[in-house]
Amino acid sequence: MRVLEHYQADILRFFDAKPAELGLYETLFAWMEREFPDASVKVQKTQVSFYGRHLFAAASLPVRRKKDWPKQCILVSFGLGTRLKSSRIAVATEPYPGRWTHHVVVSDAEKIDGELMEWLRRAWEFAEAKR
Repeated sequence: MRVLEHYQADILRFFDAKPAELGLYETLFAWMEREFPDASVKVQKTQVSFYGRHLFAAASLPVRRKKDWPKQCILVSFGLGTRLKSSRIAVATEPYPGRWTHHVVVSDAEKIDGELMEWLRRAWEFAEAKR
């Protein structure tokens, strides 16, 4: 996976004082690196973005936390052409017709699994098909 020169310093700054969340992100990144070796990653102000030709997934810290969400977690977000029906999807919105953004709350490294990676593979394919 392609990373920018200051990636490691940027990640440490992004997850400053949040070691549990950093650990979850590192697990996610290891999976992403294996599954999407041609992707690139960019640390931004509010999220860590994963790109092919287009953005296909992101990891972030919850800003507006729902009261039943765990105290220590990350959000994994991705876009698809249809809405997923799963209890693992915390929030799904349709910002544009035929474009659904899904958010999965990850509070345990075991939740970064084959099912999540399948959704991210579908998000990659959806993003790559865009013109």
